[in-house]
Order: sequence, then structure tokens, then C-alpha cells
Amino acid sequence: MFKSLKFSFLFFLFILAGIHKAHAQFSINAIDIEGNHKTKSYIIYRELPYKVGDVISKDSIAILNKIAQSQLVNTTLFNEVVVSTVELDSAHVQLKIQVKERWYFFPLPYFRWVDRNFSQWWNEQNRSLERVNYGVNFRQSNVTGNNDKLVLGLITGYTQQAIVRYQFPFIDKNLHFGLGAGFQYLTQKEINYTTQNDKQVFYKTDGVIRSGYRANLNLSYRPNLFERHAVQIGFGEDHISDSAFLKQPNLLPSYAKSMSYADLSFSFSKTRFNYNAYPTQGNSTEFVAFQRIAAAGNLTSFQFRKIKAHSFSTSNFIYVESNSIFKILPNRNYNDQKLMGYGNMQMNGLEYYVIEGNAGTILKASFNHALGSITVPNILTSKYLPNIKYDFWIKLFSNLGYVYDAHPLSSNKLSNTLLRTAGIGIDVISIYDFVLKVDYSVNQLGDKGLYLHGGLNF
Repeated sequence: MFKSLKFSFLFFLFILAGIHKAHAQFSINAIDIEGNHKTKSYIIYRELPYKVGDVISKDSIAILNKIAQSQLVNTTLFNEVVVSTVELDSAHVQLKIQVKERWYFFPLPYFRWVDRNFSQWWNEQNRSLERVNYGVNFRQSNVTGNNDKLVLGLITGYTQQAIVRYQFPFIDKNLHFGLGAGFQYLTQKEINYTTQNDKQVFYKTDGVIRSGYRANLNLSYRPNLFERHAVQIGFGEDHISDSAFLKQPNLLPSYAKSMSYADLSFSFSKTRFNYNAYPTQGNSTEFVAFQRIAAAGNLTSFQFRKIKAHSFSTSNFIYVESNSIFKILPNRNYNDQKLMGYGNMQMNGLEYYVIEGNAGTILKASFNHALGSITVPNILTSKYLPNIKYDFWIKLFSNLGYVYDAHPLSSNKLSNTLLRTAGIGIDVISIYDFVLKVDYSVNQLGDKGLYLHGGLNF
């Protein structure tokens, strides 16, 4: 009887100890940062899901450290981030954050095709160097150590451009509000003036056929780690030549040869990915409302985008994306009705096609499997970055889409029909958000082809 009571008592103590251990809490005594030679420490602290003095459960430390690492990687400030925990005693911990900063200044030669994607330029435009922009693009990230960004561009070739952009993420003590501004001036000698058989048709002249400028000012608000709000005010002018007007009098609203405008946009995003450039886990929600005000013709549009990535293991994940746009077109003209094939409204397998309309939606899905990785010596900057790692993923994908056009042209057949594509691809991931996608796709028209997307992102 005594032995039975003794066993029961010991078992009860064991259960209590297990419960206590499961609910053990630690106070964060210090957060030490190493490796931020230029980046201000408070910019790093802003990305953390905890602060000095917080009391957290032992079970949640690993999860919170993983969130901290993802948030810091997604600032695009660092090549490497390591977050670790040191237990000082039974009730206190110290967190260590080790970062390796990226290069922040890139005086890059600029060379880029003007077509909507590489495949269109390479195949349909026969790799024409006349359809290339080139020049110098100065990009300075983390200018003052506050994750602010400056871009100065002097571009010539197909389009002559002068670009100035500056974005400061935080202007207040609480690091919630940011401010940015930009200006762009351009001239070009060729325009896309119509669509035939669901493909762009261009018109080129020896002189300037289109010119214009745009300036903008934006205010951003970031209330927490994952949400961002932004309001942008812009104004500008757009001009086309007499020859362009004769070729397409409905290129600009109200059959005008020039247009002055102001616009206002509001955007909201909530992003929680392990890696923004190539998410394997997490989700995002984006919404943009846009209003242009112009004597020639107003334009209202709304866009909603949702992405979900779910990993089953370190080697397998699924990716699902929905993207929809709705436009109010009181003054129907060619430029305003562009929809599918522009911006992020792209379908794999329809790279050569564009579709005009009032509204459109896309649903993308893929299953991705890790093939492995390789690490190669970096012979150019071995002292700063001795090795470069490349990760390889294979994927199976399928896309569905639909564009509603209230007034379709008889020569264009893809609007008001179900769009379907599928294929297989290889994705290559590396430093500086390098993501190269090589896809083999087939669409409902029977077209088959190999397409390239992405590359280096500074």
C-alpha cells in the first residue's frame, strides 16, 4: 500500500514537472546584434517579433526566432542572417542576431528589352537590339543605414528616360510612417498602337512619336511586422505625334494628342512569407485602388491579389495565386483597356499574347519539389563572398484565366473565353533574390514553347 502511494506521488510530481516545463517562461534580457556595419540597429529591431523585457514561453522561442530571421532576410539588406538563443539562467535568455550585409551601391550598366518578357523579345522580335534600352542605372540601397533607397537612371535606346526615385521607410520616432518621391521623363520612337490576333502591333518612326513625364509622392504606413498601407499622388503629361494620332486616333482618351492628368492610389498589403522572392511557406493579400483624373478621360481600377504557399516538407510545397482586376472605363481608349499580359497579370504559356478588357482574373497553381543545391566558388569577390549557393526546384503548374471585354474586336479571340495553360519548369534561386524560371508550357490554342522569366533583382 505504501509503495503504491509512493509511486502515485512520484508520478504526480513528474506530471507537474512536465506541465511546468511545457509552460516555462523566459524574460528577454538582451538582444545583441553583430555585423550591421552600416544598417542602424533600430532598423533591425523593427523587424523582430519581440523586444527586450518581453516574457515568452520556451516553446515559442524557436518559432519567433524563425519569424525574425525571415523578416530580416526580406528587408533585402542582408545576405545571411542567423538568430540564436543563449539561456542565461532558468528565467532569462539573451538573443543573438548575426547579419552579413549586402553590397548596397550598384553603378550598373543597364540593358533590357522593352517587350513584355524575354521570350517575346527573343523570338517574336528576333532579338532586335533596336528594341533594347541601355544606359547607366545607379542604385543605392540603405543610403543612410535606414533601409532607404535611391535610384538614378539615364537610359537611351528604344526609350530615352531620366529617372529619379527616393524612398525613406520611416520618418517618425515609432517607425510607422514612410515617405517617397519619384520623377520620370521619357521619349520614344515606337508605340504599340493596336492588337491584332491577340498580339501587339507596333508603329515606328524616325522621330519622337511619344513623350511625357510623371512625378509622384507617396506616404506609407506600417502598423506592424506584416501590414503595409500606402497612398500615392501623381501627376504628369502624355503626348503623341501627328503620325501616331493618324495611326491610332484612339490611343489616348477622347481622341486627344496630349493629356494632362493627376491620379490617386491606395494600396494595402499583408505579407507573411518565409522568403518574399521565392516563398515556400506563408501567404499574402494585396489590394490596390486607383483613380485617374483628367479632362480627356478618367479611369478607375481595382486589383485584388492573394497568394498562398504551403510546404509539406523542406522538399515539397504548393503555390496558389489568384489575381483579379476590374476597370471602369467611361472613356474607352486603347491604352486604358490593356489588361492581360501586362504587369503581374501574366499567364505562363501565353507570353506572346495580350488581351484587352474591362475585367480579368487569373488562378495559378503549382507543385514544387526541391532537386538539390550546388555551391560554387566566387572568383570575382572571393574575399567578400567566397561561395555562391544555387537552389534548384522542379515544378508542375497550371493556369486558368478569363478576361471580360464589353466591346471585343473581331480579330481578337481570347477575350470572353476560358484561358488554360499548363507545363513543367525549373526554378533556380540564389543570392540577391536571384530567381530564374525556365518553363515549358502549352496553352489551349495548342502552342508549345520554352519561356524564361526573372533574373537578378537589385
